[in-house]
Order: sequence, then structure tokens, then C-alpha cells
Amino acid sequence: SRHGLSMTAVAGEGTGMERDYDYDYRTFFEDMEAPADIGRRAGERAVRRLNPQKITTRTTNVLYESRAAKSLLGHFAGAVNGASVARKSSFLREKMGEQIFAPGISIVDDPFKPRGAATRPFDGEGTGADRLQMIENGILNHWFLDGASARELGLEPNGRAHRGGSGTSPGATNLTLSPGDKSPEDIMKEVGEGLWVTDLIGHGVNGVTGDYSRGAAGFWFENGEPVQAVSEITIAGNLNDMFARMVPADDLDARYSVASPSILIEGLALAGD
Repeated sequence: SRHGLSMTAVAGEGTGMERDYDYDYRTFFEDMEAPADIGRRAGERAVRRLNPQKITTRTTNVLYESRAAKSLLGHFAGAVNGASVARKSSFLREKMGEQIFAPGISIVDDPFKPRGAATRPFDGEGTGADRLQMIENGILNHWFLDGASARELGLEPNGRAHRGGSGTSPGATNLTLSPGDKSPEDIMKEVGEGLWVTDLIGHGVNGVTGDYSRGAAGFWFENGEPVQAVSEITIAGNLNDMFARMVPADDLDARYSVASPSILIEGLALAGD
């Protein structure tokens, strides 16, 4: 069972209205945040997005807020899904044992995380689940495997079968990108200017090639400080290159089944005016 609560707030008037949201979901009800806190944050986030501007097309630094950064970890999880690897529909299918992230990057999938949203001692096929060091010092070590995908790849299942109405498929449990040692504010000051992404739109990722194109909104920052809300931006790149240049901040939010700190990627292409 799960417990969840979300709030979407709308700020402004007429065609100048903006919206944002906040949420919480937990396995244990007593771990849930107070509804008033969720609502207040949703309102504050909506208000700060008022009067957004467009920016010109350019190449710049992009800092994904922790909440938006989880999507990058989700793209990684899809690329190391054993079913996608067996179908040859993953851009990482030939990368096992290779350096795909920068040295020092660590990603762990832990089915035993205390009170975790995806914690379980065995998977949907009854296979025991172990803690997997998916990425160690930037190197890819494992696929997510259920029985069928493991057989296709000539490997042993590793307890990652998810059961649904049409059978089982492999996937992550509690997937966490380890934090870095600098705060998002320090990273902004260090790189000087760029885009701070707080919201992503669309699903423009090609799982076969790794090509990445997502609509985005957030804030332009200069001299390490957010100076203007911005919207109607498209971020373009390739996940192979993006993974290799990822720099995690120190603000890991470990509450959820996919957990990531803020992530800096330098030199991404933005399409604007």
C-alpha cells in the first residue's frame, strides 16, 4: 500500500497565469509531510514563476533541480532495463563494463532501503533481490533482469521483476544517485550563468540512440543568483554525452524510489527565440 498527497496551485490572472505543484508519497502514513507544508510550497513555486521571459537560442550550463534531475535517473533506468537490452533498443546495450559516467559517480539500486517506496525482499517472480551497485566510479556493472530477459541475455535474474496485469517486466527498486560535495548555490556561483531547470515537459528521448529533447521552464541565473523566470525552452543533447558530463550537487532528497540530487550539465544546447 501507498499513501500520497499532491497540490497544484495557479497564480496570476488571465493569460499571465502560471502553475506549479508539490507532493509527497510514502509507504507509511506517519512519514507523510503535513498537507499545509505541501500546499504552501506549491503556492510559492507557482508565484515565483510569474512573468516568465523567453531566452535566445544558445549553448549554456544547465542545472537540473533535484525534482527535475530524477528524470535523468529514470532515463538511465530505462536504458539498463534488461528487456530493452535484449531487444537491442537501448543506447547502452553494448556498454557493460565501460565508463559511461564521470569517475566518482555512483548509482545504487537497493531493495532493502529502510521504509523505502520500493523496498521488498524478493521480486514479482519470487526471486531474492540483492543490492546492486549499478554504477561504480562511473562504470556500468549491471542490467535490471527478470527471468525472461536474463534467459535472452544468457545471464541470471537479479530480482528486478515487476508484476503487472500482463505478466512481469524488469525494472528498478530504490534507485539512488549519490550526492556530490557542493550545494546547488555553490555550483551556480562557480559556473556563473545558465539555466536552472525546475520543470520539464514532454517525453522526447530516443531510447535507441540516446537523443534527448525536452521542453523546460525554470530560471536564468547570473553571478550565481536566479534573476528571471524563463519558459518555452527546449533542451537538446544526447544522453551518452550528458551522462559523461553530469556533476551531482549535495542536496539529495532520498525519500522516494528514484532519488537524485540536483545535477549540473555544462554545454547543453537550448532552443528559444
